[in-house]
Amino acid sequence: MKKVAVIGAGPGGLASAMILASKGYDVHVFEKQPFVGGRNGHFSLGDYTFDIGPTFLSMPHIVEELFEMSGRNAHDYMDLIELAPMYELQFDGKRVPMYRDRMKMLNVISKHFPGNEKGYVRFMNDTRKKMDALLPLLQTRHNKLTDYVSLRALKALPKLSLGKSVYQVLSEYFTDEKLKIAFTFQAKYLGMSPWECPGAFSILSYMEHEYGVFHPKGGVNQLSKSMAKVTEEHGGQIHLGNGVRKFKTEGKKVVGIELESGEEFEADEVIVNADFANAMSHMVEGNELKKYSEKNLAKKKYSCSTFMIYVGLDKLYEQMPHHTILFAEDYKKNVDEMTKDLVLSDEPSIYIHNASVTDDTLAPEGHSAVYILAPVPNNYSEIDWDEKQETFKNLILDELESKTGFHDIRDHIVTEKVLTPKQWQTDHFVHKGATFSLGHQLSQMMYFRPHNRFQELDHCWLVGGGTHPGSGLPTILESARITTGWIREEAETS
Repeated sequence: MKKVAVIGAGPGGLASAMILASKGYDVHVFEKQPFVGGRNGHFSLGDYTFDIGPTFLSMPHIVEELFEMSGRNAHDYMDLIELAPMYELQFDGKRVPMYRDRMKMLNVISKHFPGNEKGYVRFMNDTRKKMDALLPLLQTRHNKLTDYVSLRALKALPKLSLGKSVYQVLSEYFTDEKLKIAFTFQAKYLGMSPWECPGAFSILSYMEHEYGVFHPKGGVNQLSKSMAKVTEEHGGQIHLGNGVRKFKTEGKKVVGIELESGEEFEADEVIVNADFANAMSHMVEGNELKKYSEKNLAKKKYSCSTFMIYVGLDKLYEQMPHHTILFAEDYKKNVDEMTKDLVLSDEPSIYIHNASVTDDTLAPEGHSAVYILAPVPNNYSEIDWDEKQETFKNLILDELESKTGFHDIRDHIVTEKVLTPKQWQTDHFVHKGATFSLGHQLSQMMYFRPHNRFQELDHCWLVGGGTHPGSGLPTILESARITTGWIREEAETS
């Protein structure tokens, strides 16, 4: 029975552990934090419960398939609630709900963006074909340049919208600028600007409109908790509060890990689910991997970061939806400041997660647990967050009170926590606080992204947002499916 060490109990590591444990592998997950999930974990402030990072689940069929691979039914572990509307967008005081239901979405477009109805239908039909062509690329490992002349790649290439940005692709379907933003802001899930994000990622908004947006009761953290439970049911072990200091190597071969406690653990295979750049900067000693020196890591492109405010309130804002996105009046300026200029915006765009209107388990009766996020530059900006934190927090709350239904939110705060890019780096071990990992430019995608089978070291594997196919829960889960399939294939042929 092969012994596998998984570094990190994030969703990619737990999905890998769940699959391999169900196939008879001796799986051990080592997690630095005292909880599972990583950025997909949760925390409590008194009686209020918050997701740390992801706040919705899309493409739930991927979750269902991974649980089926592990001999389980996902719905026995999670209660998934589909949200309708999926979210509400706010432009200049106008509230625009977005629906999966085709007729409701067409009615919204007819009301707010008349003349764009046919463009929506064309977008959905065309992007369905694009998705069918791209999915095999996203679900397949890319470890050889010759992969690009494979039949599946040649079939997909015309659909990749090479040379176009997500914004340019959506401009082919919609004439209204705000409607373009409504279908391109999803580039933020990759920490990128819609004006720079490769056009292939127009599939992001399609995925939501095709498959819906779901809330697991108890929060999206329930996904990680459920995968951890299945792992343990199959005999896998999860070691919380056990950080990994470095790889144990024999030449280029990884033979185990050394824990921060000094204890050593031997393993036949090691799967890295830690933040890629952070892990590579310290898990290999000396100059063994010059490619991933601090200097070379700094040359790569990284996503933006996020400024988080978590508040427990003694009020339930029932008139506000589960998800609200408040856009800056000059959205492009805001995005450029975040991704290019690396400065704080005077008018940030803000996302508000008001999950208590859907889920009564997150706060006491009549209260709510509200999560507020503003995308901001990562720590390559050298912003002094100790100095800026309070001012920026108050700017965000001012925006909420003046422009949304959360008009008196300050009066109802019982407890609060702020998480800046500095804390993403120091407390959550995210390189430069880039919460969406390596950027998703074409120069850092597929073959040009760190491979699922780590090419510099033997018996070392990668899962998570820093490897193929990229960040975001559905793609992170696909990385686990690719990696574990490859490990099992190697075992069968060895």
